[in-house]
Amino acid sequence: MSVINIQEKFKLFSDHWSPKKIGELNGQQILLAKLKGEFVFHKHDNEDELFMVIKGTLNIELRNKTITLNQGEFYVVPKGVEHKPIAKEEVHVLLFEPLSIKHTGDIIADITVETYESI
Repeated sequence: MSVINIQEKFKLFSDHWSPKKIGELNGQQILLAKLKGEFVFHKHDNEDELFMVIKGTLNIELRNKTITLNQGEFYVVPKGVEHKPIAKEEVHVLLFEPLSIKHTGDIIADITVETYESI
């Protein structure tokens, strides 16, 4: 394993809603993603999902409230909780997720990614 520079990794891609794998540890994958616009409401029945904002502001809409994350903040969406990330402007996020997690949880959509590209 070598040192990973997150900012340099973000320069390697421009697509939105398509996480890129930058590492693994203890059955978890470390992902980077650029988000813009609205995702779909979805849930992960068996996995928690951590969103950490590296750049920008991310809203995570839940069925009963909206969580707003600014640069340097993170939030863990508990397993089984429906959520929809919304990025009015481009947002850079770091995600920690189990290796088994599906990108769009229980929903199959045009933006579903089956296998994450490693960068």
